[in-house]
Amino acid sequence: MTVSTSPWPAGVPGWADLTVTELGPTQRFYGGLLGWQLSIGGPETGGYVTATVDGNVVAGIKVADVPRPSGWCVYLATDDLLQSVERAVAAGATVVVDPVTELDLGRLAVLCDPTGAVVGLWEAGTRTGWQVTDVPGTFVWAEQMSHDPDGARRFYTELFGYEQQDMSAPDFTYTSLSVGGAPAMGVGGYGPRAGDVPAAWTWYVAVEDADAIAPRVAELGGEVVSGPEDTPYGRMLLVRGPAGEVVALLQAPPEDLVA
Repeated sequence: MTVSTSPWPAGVPGWADLTVTELGPTQRFYGGLLGWQLSIGGPETGGYVTATVDGNVVAGIKVADVPRPSGWCVYLATDDLLQSVERAVAAGATVVVDPVTELDLGRLAVLCDPTGAVVGLWEAGTRTGWQVTDVPGTFVWAEQMSHDPDGARRFYTELFGYEQQDMSAPDFTYTSLSVGGAPAMGVGGYGPRAGDVPAAWTWYVAVEDADAIAPRVAELGGEVVSGPEDTPYGRMLLVRGPAGEVVALLQAPPEDLVA
């Protein structure tokens, strides 16, 4: 378990949020599946919803009037938003949401990286990001997958200067990117049978028992996309929420998970 009230180091995933048109189904899904408690912000926040676990902020939800494609947006921490956006554009990214200040909470921008995956940048103010990780219901990992993993690796390393560890295997390309010696995120390539699936970020949320949660997904309005299945890092399932968004759930090996 990691508890933090300070800004996350630059390049480390520090936040994720989702845009939906109906809060009710999303609240029921994540509340029932992950134990999230939702709190709706005041008019000055545009009704931005924060999710908490045991009182600690773990994610955000925006409610939009106009239907739009739903998907979790992962935000990478930055110490200087404008500089990071400038560097990203020079490295081939396009700006989806221009830099904006959110009250005293912080500043954000949303980019499309050169492989086509959408990613956010967050410069912390009073909201430093998620306050706890690596316990059930909270962030445990994030990765970007595309058909051009080498291009993605070059882009993100140019953006934040990550240390790289090649974890590739036959028919599988994957690089772990670290900040200060600590693994921060992964960049990988889709396999040969992936077809034309678009580049995307996925964040992983810790769960206590993947097999026990799997039947609850459909009951709560979602869909199991794959799994549960064993991986070198625990038992995983990929699920689709009621708004069509995808999130990975990971049950860590018993010696790693803090209940």
